[in-house]
Amino acid sequence: VTGASFVVFNGALKTSSGFLAKSSIVEDGLMVQITPEMMESLRQALRDKKDFKITCGKTDTGDIKEYVDICWVENEEKTNKG
Repeated sequence: VTGASFVVFNGALKTSSGFLAKSSIVEDGLMVQITPEMMESLRQALRDKKDFKITCGKTDTGDIKEYVDICWVENEEKTNKG
């Protein structure tokens, strides 16, 4: 689990890169590189206030270890203090 001050979603990842998605820590935030198709799905999920899961890693590997989960919560006050 990684806490971050901000998140950047970059929708310019090429499908030919060999990655489903890539995540990296930049300063005190998180940058997630995703394909344009996944960016459109993410936008729709945000509009609909639906949870969304991004699987990071190479497309040809079976041992994917990183996920970026976007979760909507009922009460932000309890989970985002400080």
